[in-house]
Amino acid sequence: MNTATKLSGFALGLAAMFGAAYGAGHLTGPVTPAAESGHAAGDPAHAAGDPAHAEGHPDEGAAPAGTRLPGGLLVADQGYTLAPLTAPAGEFAFKITGPDGAAVTRYDVAHDRRMHLIVARRDLSGFRHVHPELTLDGTWRVASPLAGPGVWRAFADFTPTGGPALTLGVDVTVPGPVPARPLPAPATSSTVDGYTVTLAGAPQPGRATELTLSVSRGGAPVDDLEPYLGAYGHLVALRQGDLAYLHVHPEGAPGDGRTPAGPAVTFSADFPSAGAYRLYLDFRHGGAVHTAEFTVVVGTPASAAAATPTAGHGGTGHEHD
Repeated sequence: MNTATKLSGFALGLAAMFGAAYGAGHLTGPVTPAAESGHAAGDPAHAAGDPAHAEGHPDEGAAPAGTRLPGGLLVADQGYTLAPLTAPAGEFAFKITGPDGAAVTRYDVAHDRRMHLIVARRDLSGFRHVHPELTLDGTWRVASPLAGPGVWRAFADFTPTGGPALTLGVDVTVPGPVPARPLPAPATSSTVDGYTVTLAGAPQPGRATELTLSVSRGGAPVDDLEPYLGAYGHLVALRQGDLAYLHVHPEGAPGDGRTPAGPAVTFSADFPSAGAYRLYLDFRHGGAVHTAEFTVVVGTPASAAAATPTAGHGGTGHEHD
């Protein structure tokens, strides 16, 4: 199937599911679809433990020569491929194959883990960040993070030993009715589990932006945040439309003698284009991980977020380990 046909089919499928067209005109940046699917021949299509189906889309082939796309748009990059596997009910499993076609079994630790698996619904109404376990044959396994029907994007964020740091992505569909969920309106405050998180910063496309997120509880600043994944906060940014995954790096580290344990956590983010983005801040306090969510609009895109009066929200249905 050629690229144009796959893109058209994908647009029609999501239009039926979400009641809104999805296609090249809705991508918020200059994303170049690859010519061919990055799925290796014979890869199982059904993902781990759910009645879910891993789908190939035009943004999932290998990166064109000389092109560097934002993370998560490709299922295969620089010789490495994300391959979902069949697994028992309630489990999600996958392998990363390397340039030699064999499963990768050695990974470097990054942010305290060898693998970060992040899943989000295509409409950004759901989010999970979990850490699978690696078996000797190179299979990663975890309790399925796919919470309910919809088209989910699964991101594997990892560094193979001796290889490049990568974020690969694949779509996985859980059958069932999915009501249309517009993206919440941009907001600078989010509440989750009794905490209030405020966002400061004015992101601009194509340049590094400093974002500061401050945590309070009951009106008092939280100045005893607990380390989580080697920092006092972990931030994921996803671009509405194609779900480009942005690496967002925190400033400082616990125990470095200069980074306070809150209430403010500062990140440097590089947004590749104008558009609407969803931010997910994970932070640990009181022995639990909490997730605050925000919508931000970068620049002045022609088609901004489908805003509603709903402010940023977080904490509902999030899962961590």
